[in-house]
Amino acid sequence: MELWENTRLEHSIYPFQLFQNHHSAKMNDCILYLHWHEHFEIIVMRKGRAQFHIDSRPYTVMAGDVVIIPGGSLHVGYSLNDGDVNYDCVVLNASLFNDWMNDPVHVQYVSPYLEGRQRFPVKPADHDEVCANYYPILNEAIAELAAKAPAYQLVVKSKLHVLFTLLSRTFMPLQLDDKPVEGYFPNYERFKLLIQRLESNLPEKLTVEQAAKEVSLNPYYFCKLFKRLTGRTFIEYVNICRMNEAKRLLLESNDSITEIASKVGCGNPNYFTKLYKKYMGKTPSITRRSLE
Repeated sequence: MELWENTRLEHSIYPFQLFQNHHSAKMNDCILYLHWHEHFEIIVMRKGRAQFHIDSRPYTVMAGDVVIIPGGSLHVGYSLNDGDVNYDCVVLNASLFNDWMNDPVHVQYVSPYLEGRQRFPVKPADHDEVCANYYPILNEAIAELAAKAPAYQLVVKSKLHVLFTLLSRTFMPLQLDDKPVEGYFPNYERFKLLIQRLESNLPEKLTVEQAAKEVSLNPYYFCKLFKRLTGRTFIEYVNICRMNEAKRLLLESNDSITEIASKVGCGNPNYFTKLYKKYMGKTPSITRRSLE
């Protein structure tokens, strides 16, 4: 767990983010520290050469190469040259595509990869050169993420879904093509209502057992499905929603920190501060001082 990175994606509805990395490196310098997270990570090499170790297996990359790191994989990177080593990183959570889960074609081709039942090759174009034809779609998504023009979220989401679909078409085992599609997610509509309730009534104290009862599941199975749906445990999801709202109130209201803690369901201000720092990387008072 000490290698787990709590990568904070900006929006829960559109859980993706662009990180543009620029290094003036020497041979064998670390350009990506060892860590893992539950999100997908797509690396696009822009300049220089590097070696990324993904689940202990090395992959050499150079400008133009694309690397897909599945959620849960340990990964680290080192420079293979002196000078500039630049790469773009798109981090996204599979929950981005939850609204497709009632589409039988999506369920058949894309869901197995999102759920981890199938994996794309780490370097897709090395396995099938047709994949290089898909990379302009990824570059268009990165350009949208960088520019953040109005409604860029919709453009990025659509392009990433096209990318995943084309990769799935290429690598999905042929023997799965004609298999009937089973229902993907039981009680999906009830889960949607539960999540809407959580996000609109943050002070409400709802236990795992109570939430499971809302969707007519036992707590164990509920927890597994909730994690698959949101990319987070039930407790993590509630805390993230609360801390996102706390951040908004810190920046947009004149409420005291104690008042904000109460409004987001944290009656103990000290516990609120600890929780906020865990998920936001800084204390509430530092967030508020950023306005000064």
